Amino acid sequence: MTTYISNFLKDFVFSEDSSSNAIPGQEKRTLVEEMQIGGLCIPKYINEFWTSKQRQGSAIHQISYRACFKPQLPRFFINLLTEEEEVVYDPFCGRGTTIVEAALLGRRVISNDINPLSEVFSKPRLFVPSLSEVEARLGEIPLDQKRKADLDLSMFFYPDTEGEIVSLQSYLQGRKEDGKEDHVDSWIRMVSTNRLTGHSPGFFSVYTLPPNQAVLPERQKKINQKRNQQPVYRDTKKIILKKSHSLLKNLNSSEKEALHKASETAVFLQKDARDTSEVPDNSVQLTVTSPPFLDVVQYSMDNWLRCWFNKIDTTEIEKKITMAGTVEKWSLVMGSVFEELFRITKKGGWVAFEVGEVKNGKIRLDEYVISLGLRAGFACEGVIVNLQEFTKTSNIWGVSNNDRGTNTNRIVVFNKI
Repeated sequence: MTTYISNFLKDFVFSEDSSSNAIPGQEKRTLVEEMQIGGLCIPKYINEFWTSKQRQGSAIHQISYRACFKPQLPRFFINLLTEEEEVVYDPFCGRGTTIVEAALLGRRVISNDINPLSEVFSKPRLFVPSLSEVEARLGEIPLDQKRKADLDLSMFFYPDTEGEIVSLQSYLQGRKEDGKEDHVDSWIRMVSTNRLTGHSPGFFSVYTLPPNQAVLPERQKKINQKRNQQPVYRDTKKIILKKSHSLLKNLNSSEKEALHKASETAVFLQKDARDTSEVPDNSVQLTVTSPPFLDVVQYSMDNWLRCWFNKIDTTEIEKKITMAGTVEKWSLVMGSVFEELFRITKKGGWVAFEVGEVKNGKIRLDEYVISLGLRAGFACEGVIVNLQEFTKTSNIWGVSNNDRGTNTNRIVVFNKI
């Protein structure tokens, strides 16, 4: 690894305020180990390089999506490896954590994800409206509480709430088809999609699993029976406005200006990450991403209700998203992704490729990823292992410690020399 980066990681001392000044009695210094991969000695840097407390990041990030990483992860690499106005890219954008964080930090951004839901969640947070704009637009949307969905959703929603949801869906779809959907509509679409189902009165639904894990109707019936519950009325407009306030509450004027500036040049793609011809050669300074992890996360199944609301065909998503059951098949796809990343990365540019430990810790994808990056032409600068406490969501997955699951951050760092 280059001397500056290597020395920075070796000498790094963690503290909760994310500064280099350690809290007395709570110093966490980097442990350096070595890995032998293909005859090369690859350094591994182990520490808590960023906080595990997700809510210490900007509130604008609080949009739930399965298997998303915390905003502190891309922030760490963006601050370390880029300057303002340089391009930051995420080929598996998900909810948009990397591009939103990069925009807040004054970088230009490119987003790609083959799942159309990614743009639904990420793009509106660069084109942020004011709370008054959201409130005014909600007042213009006609709601008919007698409307019915084209599928049975009675196990999730009170009838009047269902009518409001269908009315919102119809309004947004009509605006989109007529070419009239603007940044305020897109914001309302994003918030509505995020508030469909969840585990508190802040969602449109009766109590269910967290919003990034929509259960199937039959499962929800069992949850209702077990909890002796039934859907009650939720005021959709009130919930949308409240969530909008929560997302926007701590954005200061300079951050809003940074998001707006990034939106002027932002690129949003829905391509296979192996073929992003719209991204010019040698144009990206930093890629920060986390790919689909084998068959651990069922992206389309977890988002079936969100897809229904946005008129997205889940069967098409299932066909397109890489859900390989073996590491060999997964590596074939990711090998081509790395070839494309090498093409678009500037000389001297970087790739931070986050992977987890899957199959109960028996497969460490970082070791496979190193070989794939080297084969594509990158130099592997090392593996960063971020030690952290598990979140509530990961415990819902049945994960109980840092030896299992995808929440153990392992980031393989590459440089294009």
